[in-house]
Amino acid sequence: MVATQYAAAGDLRDAYDWYMQAATWYGARDIRAARASWQQALRFADRLPSDHPDRLAMRIAPRALLCGSAFQVGGTPADTGFQELRALTTAAGDKKSLAVGMAGHLTTLTFNAHHRKAAGMASEFATLVESIGDPAMTVGLFYAAAQAKWEAGEASECLRLAQRIIDIADGDPTMGDFVIGSPLAWAIALKGAAGMFLGRRGWRDDLETAIAMAGSVDAAGRPFVQLYKYAAAVENGAVLPHAEDMPLAAESLEVAQRSGNNTAVAYALVNHALTLIHDRSDGPENPCDGRAAGFELLTKARQMVVDEQLTVAMRRMSDIEIARERACTGDLSGAIDLATTVLDEQFDTGEMIFRGPATTVLVEALLSRARAADTADLERARRAIDRLASVPTEPGFVLHELPVLRLRALLARAHGDEPGYRQCVERLRAVAHEADFEGYRALAEEMASA
Repeated sequence: MVATQYAAAGDLRDAYDWYMQAATWYGARDIRAARASWQQALRFADRLPSDHPDRLAMRIAPRALLCGSAFQVGGTPADTGFQELRALTTAAGDKKSLAVGMAGHLTTLTFNAHHRKAAGMASEFATLVESIGDPAMTVGLFYAAAQAKWEAGEASECLRLAQRIIDIADGDPTMGDFVIGSPLAWAIALKGAAGMFLGRRGWRDDLETAIAMAGSVDAAGRPFVQLYKYAAAVENGAVLPHAEDMPLAAESLEVAQRSGNNTAVAYALVNHALTLIHDRSDGPENPCDGRAAGFELLTKARQMVVDEQLTVAMRRMSDIEIARERACTGDLSGAIDLATTVLDEQFDTGEMIFRGPATTVLVEALLSRARAADTADLERARRAIDRLASVPTEPGFVLHELPVLRLRALLARAHGDEPGYRQCVERLRAVAHEADFEGYRALAEEMASA
């Protein structure tokens, strides 16, 4: 209101200052309101006379924050305004503002599935941030590089970057909180998620620690942190939702809905949907049972993800669940077509998170259809398994090894190769136990007794 009064009086500088102050107050609590204030500040900065001594710095500041927070509200890389920001910061020699904006642009690239470009830019970005020599900036911005490396499957590099944040933050959950509410919580979650890729002991504890930390200092940001558990880990057979996960996911959804942040709502919907769809707390039921409520939430989430242009990985994850449901209800051809589309997109873009689940849905549907009619589907299933197995990964990368072992066992049985089936199951059981993937542990035990 004060800014509006100054604007009406033609006092551009004071209007700018008050809009920037309002945005700072909103902060992570209401990112859309903060962005609206930054946009107003930008408008007044651009209207300053060309000879105003602070005009360049004032034009840069709101642009850096808008670019830095762009991924939180969706949109494409072209929407971040990064190229204009880069030109302005280069003219001013302002590396700090460039780093803030570059973090948001990098994450927007990642969320829009430009994984190869994002992974390459992440290294350049990390070098830029380190050259500034500001610990708070390193803590507050390194998440962008770590996230880009994680989605590209570069687990060890993600671990290194996440650990850098953790070491500098030294237990302070709000250090560097100028873009996200708790950079430390996000870093611990990424450490756990990257450790999961490699089957490193302790990854599960990291995810739980991150969720608890986000809930205590950044409730509005908790759905973002929960995605690593409820989307990535659950979908990949690393975690099975338990009774305590249902109220936790539901509570996060309620908080997100009160925040007015559509991005947080969409992610919270995904988290709650996945806990419901994969809930086996009452025992090993038919996987097609008890999914209606979860799919209702997932459908809403998928629509929001598409409408708001949020992370493409969440749309693909939703499509994998939809394909699995089609197979469960007898639409094998529909499941095969959708799973094939998702897989092709992942291979084209370099996304690594959900290739295993997509291949699993595709191969299971092909094997089911082969039993019913078309034995040529067995060969197609073999090619799909080999395609996943041939993806270059670093040593210890179990995210693909586990589904490949399971699917090769199923294919061996389809060919009547019982020794081959037993050999793959035994290896699957050993790897699942070593990596602490409870979903695959349960599947291996069921297959061993079948």
